[in-house]
Parts: sequence; C-alpha cells; structure tokens
Amino acid sequence: MSKVRDKQIIEELKRTDGDRVKIGVIDIDGILRGKIMEKEKFLSSIKDGFGFCNVIFGWDSQDHCYEDTDLIGWHTGYPDGKAHVNLQSMRRLPWDKSVPMFIADFSQDETLGLVCPRSLFKRIVSQAEEMMYVPMMSSEFEWFNYKKGLDDVPADHPITSGMFGYSLLRMGQSREFVNDLWEGLQAGGIPIEGLHTETGPGVYEAAIKYTTALEAADRAALFKWMVKEIAHQHGIMPSFMAKPSVDLPGCSGHIHQSLWDKIKRKNVFADANGKQGMSNIMQHYIAGQLFCLPYILPMYAPTVNSYKRLVSGSWAATSVSWGIENRTTALRAIIGSSKSTRLETRVPGADTNPYLSMAAALASGLYGIRHKIELTQAPTTGNEYQSKGHRQLPKTLSEATALMKQSEIPTELFGETFVQHFVQSREWEWNQYRKAVTDWEVNRYFEII
Repeated sequence: MSKVRDKQIIEELKRTDGDRVKIGVIDIDGILRGKIMEKEKFLSSIKDGFGFCNVIFGWDSQDHCYEDTDLIGWHTGYPDGKAHVNLQSMRRLPWDKSVPMFIADFSQDETLGLVCPRSLFKRIVSQAEEMMYVPMMSSEFEWFNYKKGLDDVPADHPITSGMFGYSLLRMGQSREFVNDLWEGLQAGGIPIEGLHTETGPGVYEAAIKYTTALEAADRAALFKWMVKEIAHQHGIMPSFMAKPSVDLPGCSGHIHQSLWDKIKRKNVFADANGKQGMSNIMQHYIAGQLFCLPYILPMYAPTVNSYKRLVSGSWAATSVSWGIENRTTALRAIIGSSKSTRLETRVPGADTNPYLSMAAALASGLYGIRHKIELTQAPTTGNEYQSKGHRQLPKTLSEATALMKQSEIPTELFGETFVQHFVQSREWEWNQYRKAVTDWEVNRYFEII
C-alpha cells in the first residue's frame, strides 16, 4: 500500500504546476532545517537520496559548531550525508502558493542515521511493531504570542493581556490570527482537535489529532514551524520556550500515547477488568517510563530553560510519579473507554524535540513491557508537589545530563552512538550557558557589590 501511495504522490507532482518543493530535516534541538529544491532535481533524487551537510547535527540552535563531539565536528570536514525523503510526509503550504513540503531523514546513512532524531524514532517504532504493537500518539503544545517590535524583535507585551485561560473573548480579539492559524494548520496537514487560550497573557494551547506514532511526531515537529510561519504574517512572534517568564506559567509539550494490536482494532492499554481499568501491558508500560525517567530526562527537557519549568506549583512534573487523572504528576493515566484509555507523559515542555521526547516515552514504555516491570508504586492522589516519598527529578540540565551519561539504560534504549553524541551536545549547551552573563547577575551585582 505504501508503494502505491508513493507512486501516486510522484505522479501528482509531475502533473501539477510549480517548479519547486521544500524539504525539511529536524536537527538535534528540534529545529526545522531545510532547503528549496527544483522539482525535477527532487524527482530524480527520490530513489538514491541527496546530499545534506552533516553540520545540521553538529551545531547548536545558534549555528555554533560543537567543539568536543566525536562523531561530527571540524575534524570531519563536514561532508554531506545521504538524506532520503519520506514521500508520504507531503503536505502543501496554503500560505505559500501550495508549495509541496516534505520531511527527510538519514535512516539509510550509516553514520548520520545513528544520531538523526527522526531516524532514531523510526527504529523505536519498529521495535514496537516487532512486539506486535502499533503505537498511537499525539502532542499538546502551549506557547506565548508576542507582538513584534523593530527588526522582528519581540515587543515587551503579548498579543493580549491578563490571565485568561479558556477565554473566547481573548481569542476573538485576535480573530484573524486564530482563524488563519486553524485553517492553515488543517490545510497544511496538521489537524487540530482543540485550540484555546491558556493561563497567561497571549498564551495558546493546541491539541494535535491522535494518529500513528511517526505521523504524530512529524506533525508535532512541523507544528511549531507552521505556527511561526502563519504568525509572522500577522506581526506576531510565537515563543515555545519552556519558561519565558519567572512570573508566568511555563509551556508544556505533553505526549499522549497508547498501544494497539497490529490491525489497530484493539487498544491493548484498556482492560475494564484490570487493576484500575488498566491492562497488565499498560501497567508495565507506566512502570518502564517511571524506571527510566531520571536517566533520560534530557530527551524530555533538553535546554537550560527546561528546568525552570519543572518546579513546584507550575503544572509540570518535579518527581518520578504517576496518578490517575492527576495533573501534578509526571505521568497521568487517563482511564476512559476502550478506545480513549491512554497515558499522558507530562514532563516535556514546548521546547522539546518531538522525535526525541516521543522516542524516550515509547522506548522506556516498551522497556517496561519487555522486562515485565511491575507497577509497584502507588498512584498519587492529591497534590504530588507535597509528596515526600518519591524520587525528585534532576534540577538542572547539567545534573540531568551527568545522570544520563553515567547510566547504561539510555544506551540500551537508544544505542551507544546516539547517546554519546546527544550527551556531548547537552554538555555543550550547558557550557554555553555557564559562560553567559545574565541580566539577573548585572541587576544584582553591578552597583552594590
């Protein structure tokens, strides 16, 4: 079926007007890197792939090249890797003359395939399929929207004021942006189930429609880029920082997930006769995520700023914990119908790389099933922030990265090459922060010390 669909897409491209396509690759930080390619060249590269400089996995969000990484660096000369397009990732961009957009990855490249986030997630999904499961997933994102100032720098004020969660009034005050956002995302292949304001000035939350795991990750990865493209036309700059202000709530990137049988007819998480409505498989899955969580936290919380969100009273996790319909825990079990029963992993912020956070959630859940880890930890009832008995999550990127580096669990889940490169990239990120002089330091020490 997939080959038939690929042929249909190729024929559609040949028939339709237009002389170009856009191709995107998601880097280590979840940023869309890409190029515009002449259509005929694109069609000729489908079978054998095309060259893409390996630096996209060897630099940070500011294009500063890593200096202490083994796999990619100045010592390699930055050669091209071999990228291949996923034809079925195609979507058309309604705000850009319906130009076709494709996602590429490096799954067929012997070196870059080991560290490419999308390629990694494809391997984890294949592991689930080998266990006769079809993983289904979706993401929710919260983000701030600011009015642009001069030179596209965000102004000091958001598009609306006040703490108005679930406010139709505030959405109505930005009606043109909201309508273009909804219609643009839908037409661009990112179907949205719900969109509303969150607590905080100019904060929105979108729930992306549930689907198969790889498509869910593709949607999530493109979502932030599309929001920025659409917002730019309205003089708006979105921010997906995990915690843009000390005085305001942070921004989440929650993951919903369940496992289905190989023909996608039965949700194997649901069991009306099971403990608390959960099957043994779901219990093992939760136990696996709890067990692995402290050792893979940088894949959920990849930036220095991520850890400013993971504090008490912030609607974000601070401990290795789970509960049923509890939004103060790391994992929230949602026990509904046979179709809707699922797990929500609440640790990731909006700054996450969706391929890596979904890989972390799925791989650690499968780890629990594979090793038949028992869910012995009782679910939290009430306020987890006041709980004293559960392990606390690392407080900084440095602490979390050191724990990941020391543990053998990440290597078992993701492979030695990926873990080494990812850890080195997070160590680089922390070292860039360590050298920075912040406004807090200047305001505190400049005159009085």
